Amino acid sequence: MDKLYEKAETGCCPRFDPQPWEEKEHIWKDKLFVKDRVRSFFHIPLNFGRVMTRNMTMIQEAGALADTPILLCDENSLWGSDIYIAVSKTVPKAHMELISGTFMTKAFEGPYRNIPKWIKEIKRFIQTKGRQIKKMYMFYTTCPKCAKFYGKNYVVLVAEV
Repeated sequence: MDKLYEKAETGCCPRFDPQPWEEKEHIWKDKLFVKDRVRSFFHIPLNFGRVMTRNMTMIQEAGALADTPILLCDENSLWGSDIYIAVSKTVPKAHMELISGTFMTKAFEGPYRNIPKWIKEIKRFIQTKGRQIKKMYMFYTTCPKCAKFYGKNYVVLVAEV
């Protein structure tokens, strides 16, 4: 298992540092992800844990954990979302996706019900930079159990510009 995960106090999600994501620009060229789909009911995930467990098992067996854990969610429907898990190499039997582009990020802390407010805030931030959003992802930084343990529920909005 990757050293970052071994050091996690929970044995699961590492403690998240929002600083590298707070009002930053990231340029990705062919960043490798495992892609999967989560079923939802009005954006409330129904099988997120099962999908994550299946994918993390495959990723760990392939020795493909990313140096920096990134989990992007494309909330593209009331009934489901595409998830993208950053990996260090191709994972056998997984659907692989390369993502390239320029992304502006902003970190938030609080309950998920604040996401609509956070979306407005990142839109204003990006407009002040003279940019427009092409696509937006939610980066859920820890699972609910780890967020509770750490006492912080960070979400990073990742906007392709």
